[in-house]
Amino acid sequence: MIQIRTAIEKDLEAMLEIYNDVIVNTTAVYDYEPHTLEMRRQWFRIKEAQGFPVFVAEENGRVAGFSSIGPFRAWAAYKYSVENSVYVAADQRGKGIGKKLIEPLIQAAEQLNMHTIIAGIDATNEASIMLHRSFGFVEVANFKQVGYKFGRWLDLTFMQLLLKTPEQPVEE
Repeated sequence: MIQIRTAIEKDLEAMLEIYNDVIVNTTAVYDYEPHTLEMRRQWFRIKEAQGFPVFVAEENGRVAGFSSIGPFRAWAAYKYSVENSVYVAADQRGKGIGKKLIEPLIQAAEQLNMHTIIAGIDATNEASIMLHRSFGFVEVANFKQVGYKFGRWLDLTFMQLLLKTPEQPVEE
């Protein structure tokens, strides 16, 4: 049985293993070098400090995937926009874990009064594109040849979900 829960620091090693496998073996992350545990700790601390959630999917005591939201862009006017990330262990893909990890992200974004969630997805990652479509995300942009990995140019698709939030939030 797959359980979704808020991530804790002891999950970071398993999350790092999943993330590094994605870096080394897929185009889901446009990075070349595996990350260190300290990099993952720093990432986790930043998420906590910013008030953004990190969720893990756990099955039989093993972290099978994780998801999070975070700032879309650094400028003030983007404060109601977040970008999501969803990663599932290679041997756990196709079991519906990604779907279970997106649901709490949407709920959390709405509770945080976010207006939109944006997903940047490698254009060849049909599984992720279909997953996001199933939640109502729509394709809003396709950037040609913005990444280079595994000896080829990569296109990046941006998908977006508008949330049910107040139309005119209070400006600070």
